[in-house]
Amino acid sequence: MTKLISPADLGFFIALANAGSLSAAAREQGISTAAVSRHLGLMESRLGIPLVNRTTRRMGLTPEGEVYLDYARKIMGDIEGLETHLLGATAAPQGLLRVNATLGFGRSHIAPLISQFTRLHPKVDVQLQLSVNPPPSGDDAFDICFRFGNPPDSRSIARFIAANQRVVVASPAYLKKFGTPKTPSELVKHNCIGIRQGDEAYGLWRFTTAKGKAKEQQTESVKIRGNLTTNDGGVALNWALDGHGVLLRAQWDVDKYVQSGKLVQLLPSYNSPDADIYAIYAERHRTSVRVKALIDFVAAAFKR
Repeated sequence: MTKLISPADLGFFIALANAGSLSAAAREQGISTAAVSRHLGLMESRLGIPLVNRTTRRMGLTPEGEVYLDYARKIMGDIEGLETHLLGATAAPQGLLRVNATLGFGRSHIAPLISQFTRLHPKVDVQLQLSVNPPPSGDDAFDICFRFGNPPDSRSIARFIAANQRVVVASPAYLKKFGTPKTPSELVKHNCIGIRQGDEAYGLWRFTTAKGKAKEQQTESVKIRGNLTTNDGGVALNWALDGHGVLLRAQWDVDKYVQSGKLVQLLPSYNSPDADIYAIYAERHRTSVRVKALIDFVAAAFKR
């Protein structure tokens, strides 16, 4: 009797759904688009139902395809969990890891750590995608997302990687020409470099400070202005280094320039909201050896 569904079908369909199109799935699997289409067609023929709505550029899953995908992910996760349970600590990380991180942070920190990780675990294949904004909540295209702040989706697990603060900086040349702001309110007189990223309110910088005998936290918001705006933090940093204005940026991004004197930290007694670093992954990856191995490796590196 011919089986309607095979384990190979499950893995294939997960990869197809994650890729988002037949051609993208073909590129990732190293086969032709025709071969992907043929495999999908055979699956649908055996089941007697369509799983995918095909379009010229992208594809969408049918309601039956959504159900198939949910079950496929659960079954493949259960298989991996069984392997982990049986092999325990002796299991070596192997298989594909799809990782996402923001552009600047991913380029400067995550990519070098992945290079080190794969030397230690050559059986792990890593696909790293850098993006300006983190993927939408609930997006299953990635196994691990390194991002700033907790996930809004309670279905995901957030593991703390490292503390991280945002600081205000400017170049010595800029401060010599335009003066040094002493309070957040004085920033309105300065050329501030804007960054449009994520869901944060653009151009609104928030600060807190402890005042009074009780040291109560007081919050102050400043609507900044400037003639330079970008969605790339690396570009904004270069503009600040070139003396174009004042920048609010993650501490990990500017520390080395502050230490070298190329940038000066401003408003040291005022705190901006933290941008702590987290690794986000789905509940179904809780028992994954390779997911845990990479997150442990990155967390240990940041502790050092």
